[in-house]
Amino acid sequence: MSWEIKTPQAAKVNARIAGLIGMIVLITGSFAHSVSLKLLDYNDAIKTSEYLLNSESLFRLGFVSGLMMQVVFIFYAIYLYKLLKNIDYFVASLMMIFVLTPVPIFLINQLNQFAVFILAAKHNVEQILFFLDLHKYGGYIVSIFYGLWLFPLGYLVFKSGFLPKIIGILLMIGCFGYLISFIQGFLFPNIQNTLWTNPVLIVTHVAELFLMLWLLVMGVNKGNWEKRKSEQN
Repeated sequence: MSWEIKTPQAAKVNARIAGLIGMIVLITGSFAHSVSLKLLDYNDAIKTSEYLLNSESLFRLGFVSGLMMQVVFIFYAIYLYKLLKNIDYFVASLMMIFVLTPVPIFLINQLNQFAVFILAAKHNVEQILFFLDLHKYGGYIVSIFYGLWLFPLGYLVFKSGFLPKIIGILLMIGCFGYLISFIQGFLFPNIQNTLWTNPVLIVTHVAELFLMLWLLVMGVNKGNWEKRKSEQN
């Protein structure tokens, strides 16, 4: 995989590949999240145990889907880095640091979720809530970086000239959605984390979806990309 994009057509192809990978991230992540919502009750160990034992195949599929989402997410970021690194190399590098840092945290945290399934299979419900809490708070830690990476990404999109500025603005605003979730989780644990208590998450999800769809369908503005390339040369 070449790190340099030399032609407008190559930039458009790179953008569409990024958009396609982004949609895979969205689909796998959404499926994993929906399975967790369906099978995990963070306040009831007995119900969680019953749900898991009655839907083992669904749980395993959702678990693997979550791991796949995280791995594919790395490639999504790589293709975005290729597309945007010439806008500002430092900011693009910062974006990649924020992307790669939470990967081991997320993967290790998933073991807490799988531990819940193991405990349910062994009919040991006493520790289920403990591991559910670990998984929940591990997710809040990961959300720090899910938020932070969106700000440099939004800045690069805004400055690029070949992608819509409005998407860049929404991404920069949207970064605070995940950061608010982290603050709510650790500083205000009695507040239920929903869109009603954190409406910025709406902007977050809309911005991420718009970027993926734009990349997949529209790619980049070839004329503006070529103009930007000539200015750099």
